[in-house]
Amino acid sequence: MRKSTSKEMIGGLALTSSLSQTTKKPSKLLPLSHSYRQARFSQCNHNHTHTIKNQRLNHRLNGLKIVRGEKLLRDLSTWGIGGPCNYYIEVFNQNQLVSALRFCHENSLRFMIIGRGSNCLFDDLGFDGCVILNRIEFLERIESGVFRVGSGFGFNRLGTMCSIKGLTGLEFAGGIPGTVGGAAYMNAGANGQETADIVDSVEIVTTGGQFQTLLRVDLSFGYRSSPFQDMQDLAAIAAVTFRLRHSESARRKQLEYLERRRSSQPVGEKSAGSVFRNPSNLGVSAGELIDRAGLKGVRVGGAMVSNIHANFFVNSGESTSRDMLQLISLVKEMVYQKFGVQLKEEVLYVYPHCNYLNPNRDK
Repeated sequence: MRKSTSKEMIGGLALTSSLSQTTKKPSKLLPLSHSYRQARFSQCNHNHTHTIKNQRLNHRLNGLKIVRGEKLLRDLSTWGIGGPCNYYIEVFNQNQLVSALRFCHENSLRFMIIGRGSNCLFDDLGFDGCVILNRIEFLERIESGVFRVGSGFGFNRLGTMCSIKGLTGLEFAGGIPGTVGGAAYMNAGANGQETADIVDSVEIVTTGGQFQTLLRVDLSFGYRSSPFQDMQDLAAIAAVTFRLRHSESARRKQLEYLERRRSSQPVGEKSAGSVFRNPSNLGVSAGELIDRAGLKGVRVGGAMVSNIHANFFVNSGESTSRDMLQLISLVKEMVYQKFGVQLKEEVLYVYPHCNYLNPNRDK
């Protein structure tokens, strides 16, 4: 068998693992397809289940608590949708992360790392592999305005803390329910600010288990993109160091952004943030196109286009993953018919035997 590479980012980390399995060719980005954001998952070795079953997985293994078949993905997603995963591990430091990746590698398990689950849709059938929850949440002050932060630290929490301290650059983060690792990986941004503006360095774990520190000057970011998305030897983003400037208006600006978000987005409802990326070079947002197409309030089962912001789809009741996927497909079709614009998904769809997910690109 040829050696495949597995890479993924869901709300918290990018990861890569070399596994001796065969990967499927990725499908084109289409409604109800099986490719949305970047990830290459190894094909499952169908013989591994019996082997692992005999281990005491609900107890500690090399310092990790590995839970089998009990964790529901709906509890790990802001959409509140998703079935069980075969294996579930929480990691609280970099060494535990490496141990978790090694466990998946040695047992030929598909795996994915998630943070807040704020940008993904899990299938109702769950995930046939291991879900690793990133809880690397340390915060270290290096010097005035410079902080080294664990990749699992809440991005909104960091933005609020820095603004209160009178530091500018992360005011926009106050309302983004992701993690520091996810923000760096996707170069999250809003209100004219983006993560790359204040990144000083990024610490990663390579596929060979080595830790590396990459300086901002050597990293090329773009709109909702970063070099980590194509980094072949990347195993995980472990920490990010931010360099901010002092500003007396930081807290006021952050509160203004938060108020704007509360009045223009369905903050209290179950959503995954923006479903589609804004079209480039059109001067109009995806939300405006959906609104102009008259699709606010449109429902498929328990899935609904928000009446507050048309690019937010909410779980208004007992939405299934199929409800949400069909709503995404319907909105794409209606916008294309009316305006000739092909919207591109910003959310991640994870299905049981997921092998490849692709961010911000067509294949």
